[in-house]
Amino acid sequence: MKIKIVVVLVLIQVYWSCAEPPHPLDPLSPSELNLVRTIVTNSYPASNLTFHHVALDEPDKPQILSWLSSPHSRALPRRAFVVARFKKQSLEITVDLSTRSIISSRVYKGHGFPTLTFAEQGLVSKLPFSYEPFKDSIKKRGLNMSEVVCAAFTVGWYGEENTKRIVKVKCYYANAATANLYARPVEGVSMVADLDDMTILSFSDRFGIPVPKAEGTEYRASKLKPPFGPKLNGINVTQPHGPGFAIDGHSVSWANWKFHLGFDFRVGPIISLVSIYDMEKHKYREVLYRGFISEVYVPYEDPTEEWYYTTYFDCGEYGFGQSASSLEPLRDCPSNAHFLDAFYADANGKPVKITNAFCIFEKYAGDIMWRHTEIAIPNQVITEARADVSLVVRMVSTVGNYDYIVDWEFKPSGSIKFGVGLTGILGMKGGAYSNMDQIKGEIDIHGTLLSDNTIGVYHDHFFTYYLDLDIDGQRNSFVKTTLETRKVKDHKIPRKSYWTAVTETAKTEADARVKLGLEAAELAVVNPNKKTKQGNKIGYRLLPGSVAHPLLASDDYPQIRGAFSNYNVWVTPYNKSEKWASGRFVDRSRGDDTLAVWSRDREIEKKDIVLWYTMGLHHVPAQEDYPVMPTLSTGFELRPTNFFEANPVLKTIITILSVPDDDPVDEFEVGQEFADKEATVMAVKTYSIRRAVEYKILESDRLKYTVQCANFGQGCR
Repeated sequence: MKIKIVVVLVLIQVYWSCAEPPHPLDPLSPSELNLVRTIVTNSYPASNLTFHHVALDEPDKPQILSWLSSPHSRALPRRAFVVARFKKQSLEITVDLSTRSIISSRVYKGHGFPTLTFAEQGLVSKLPFSYEPFKDSIKKRGLNMSEVVCAAFTVGWYGEENTKRIVKVKCYYANAATANLYARPVEGVSMVADLDDMTILSFSDRFGIPVPKAEGTEYRASKLKPPFGPKLNGINVTQPHGPGFAIDGHSVSWANWKFHLGFDFRVGPIISLVSIYDMEKHKYREVLYRGFISEVYVPYEDPTEEWYYTTYFDCGEYGFGQSASSLEPLRDCPSNAHFLDAFYADANGKPVKITNAFCIFEKYAGDIMWRHTEIAIPNQVITEARADVSLVVRMVSTVGNYDYIVDWEFKPSGSIKFGVGLTGILGMKGGAYSNMDQIKGEIDIHGTLLSDNTIGVYHDHFFTYYLDLDIDGQRNSFVKTTLETRKVKDHKIPRKSYWTAVTETAKTEADARVKLGLEAAELAVVNPNKKTKQGNKIGYRLLPGSVAHPLLASDDYPQIRGAFSNYNVWVTPYNKSEKWASGRFVDRSRGDDTLAVWSRDREIEKKDIVLWYTMGLHHVPAQEDYPVMPTLSTGFELRPTNFFEANPVLKTIITILSVPDDDPVDEFEVGQEFADKEATVMAVKTYSIRRAVEYKILESDRLKYTVQCANFGQGCR
């Protein structure tokens, strides 16, 4: 065995010496994941070892920034961080890939356990089928055991002094009539299982409720029956000259943007080193050093015995990246999308490929970048408009019943839009009711009656983003601008009131905590050391999305663990180790290692700071969410505020393609000069009645003449 390991290490060393060094923020490659596994299992016998999180241990930020100034001068060390279980203990291991050695290893002594792996979830879900009390309960209900499916669910922490690594196991009925197992729970039956010993610790069969019927629960197109509709005509996006973006490894450039796209088992997409080109300054300017969804907190609102524990942390407990789905071309992403794969280490440390984990595409949605029609000038009607185009990076994470569509959208105007779409299947429980009239008095079913014996349980979604903004450098400040109503003091003026902006710079973390919606305010991260020509501090402001605050009591155990959602905005000084809002070991954690604990009262003015933003939704299910939920979209925006000297897309050049039926393509660009005329294409009007295109040619803002292209094969006249 040792000889084989030595051979593997030698072969990998030969490969590494020949390969070009990766970007220091590139995720671990399959060969690197295999190397990590070889190094770790050489010290810890594989028979007693499971890998729970293997990720890049990125270099310190100053090292990265120094490397960026001269990227080809030297390669930074490649290290991996490993969370593993060995003999019922949690290990934190750092592996140096350059020296092929373990440089640190320690046993984690705090509260909580690592992320669940798919392998152990699969194993524990099979335990009920050899457990006699469970088999008796299934038989008693008249169900076919071969059509029962079980799943493991984290149980949280409810004040226990000592905690074991346990999960709840609940089961569903998924026969040939439907694939929608979550709509057919075997309610009342549950088990507690030990993940380390793979044994059932307790069993409960408290009551018998009919399993909801299969009728009306199917969502597969091949199984649906007429009538169908509504009928939608498809659309195809073509780019004759190819995409407008370039991908070099994990580095992406498009229009005036460039950034790095990474992947992590726990959080999925990581966007780093975001900068935008400033035409006035003739250089790229820093915007965001690193950003990702740090946690997705989903507390359900049913306090009954079967459901009270149902409060999930989708990143820390289940792995948002591990749960990434392979994207379907033309369905999940448009025809002009480019796809990228991702890799993570499974429970044995072996690389797993997620095909089409990301798609990147230019979005043409018919939006308007900017426009204006002017009719005040005598004898003139001036109309200027620019079509909007943006670049989207997309991933979908399917965590159990829910599918989360995560978008990063880069706009030429300098904005970054963050989108989340919620779809998939609701968390449902069985009930004894088929009509709301049967629910009498003060009975609370803790959800919405969706179908016979089927209740969609109330719940929340809180998305906490980690955003290490570096606005033209690292020394930034957080500014809160409150909009205050003032009385007009000049009695000669008939107006009685107006509002004005009052700006306050946060000096400490405590100053920067914000609960949105309580007052009119604008929030921004600025660089106080750099100003525009007019003297304004350059910055980026946060345009919030849907605002929701936790409704659980602050001393309730799920909220103690999810206390990072108590505020919509936190600002902390940069610390490499502070990146998981819910803590490092989240399963069964006690809330003693969260953003709410780290954020004390440290100074943040003119510091390297991190903005944490939590976007939330309270979800009261509706019948339209059943049997599968139409996408519910939300999002927010980071928008430049006095970052540029003027509108950065005023002079944007957009290629205008007009393609009448069966005619070849002719092409003009806004700003294109004609060789035989002293005029420029400034605006375009398309007339499809005669299958002709008229290009309005202007000179000195006045109409000079019209070019009509009736036959594209012969050009214009």
